Amino acid sequence: MLKGFLLGILVTIVVAAAAGYATLRFGLIPANADAKPGRLERWVAGTSLRATLRREAPPGPGPVPLSDQNLIDGVHLYAKNCAICHGTSQGDASASPIAKGEYPAPPQLATDGVEDDPPGYSFWKIQHGIRWTAMPAWKDTLTDQQMWTLAVFLEHMDKLPPAAEQAWQQVKN
Repeated sequence: MLKGFLLGILVTIVVAAAAGYATLRFGLIPANADAKPGRLERWVAGTSLRATLRREAPPGPGPVPLSDQNLIDGVHLYAKNCAICHGTSQGDASASPIAKGEYPAPPQLATDGVEDDPPGYSFWKIQHGIRWTAMPAWKDTLTDQQMWTLAVFLEHMDKLPPAAEQAWQQVKN
């Protein structure tokens, strides 16, 4: 009886693995950038990202203090490195042709902001990028100081002081 039960489990695992392989091998999971992601794909990617951020993102506020100058510096870094994919203060209306062609579409941060993310999460995403998206790792391009400055801006982009808000409104992609 136990032998038959264990054999049933083994056969089920082998059949499931074969079905998964066949699904991949025959191209039944879209690989094109203009396809809508399935529920399983969204769940796997989102679950993995959230777990990784909880485990690896630096805790606490980060080493760059909140100041008008740091926010303005963050705006300038964002304009130079991020706006082409993540848009401007105009949100969804400012999505560039590049952003519209990416899969999955990058969040337009003025609309789909990350102000509620801990700054360490934004720092980690900037530093390491995000697998299965077009978000690159910036650790070889930007310094830690620049990445933390961007994280400070992203955390406060919805409540900027006047000088930083003026700089933000002038960003073009």
